[in-house]
Amino acid sequence: MHIWTIEKWRKVYADINVRKGLRLRCEKGVDDEVKRACKEFCHWLRTEYYFPVRVPIYLKSSYRIKAMDGEMVCGTFFQPFDRKQEPYIRISTGDYSEMLNEDGKDNALAATIGTIAHELTHYFQWINDIPLTAIGEERQAKAYSKFIIFEYSETREHP
Repeated sequence: MHIWTIEKWRKVYADINVRKGLRLRCEKGVDDEVKRACKEFCHWLRTEYYFPVRVPIYLKSSYRIKAMDGEMVCGTFFQPFDRKQEPYIRISTGDYSEMLNEDGKDNALAATIGTIAHELTHYFQWINDIPLTAIGEERQAKAYSKFIIFEYSETREHP
């Protein structure tokens, strides 16, 4: 079972009209190279996977984002209680230049798109109503982000 391709969501959204797809929005101040890599990654995701409820991804120029619990994190996924509302993802990109200096361009960009893949796994957990513990959700998201990034890496030389 590939969580990104199962269609358990069809039962919930059979009679609900919602917007579909994956969108990317970039805040001012996000590095141009990060924008480019994320745009290419999202374009590839749209060709490979179906997003039954629109999920916008907001690239933020900040170093970290404050999660609902107050923790400062690289990415967040907001899952609304009301299934008619759209979820959204926020990704911080402010540490790109630091990662670029420490790890190199490919690894720095891979870290950012890996965070996108991680948060999109939470989207698919939510959309398919997968019953997991908090630890299970994170383990699954970590594993799938690696899998998706590996799949993507097979299509190009550099992120």
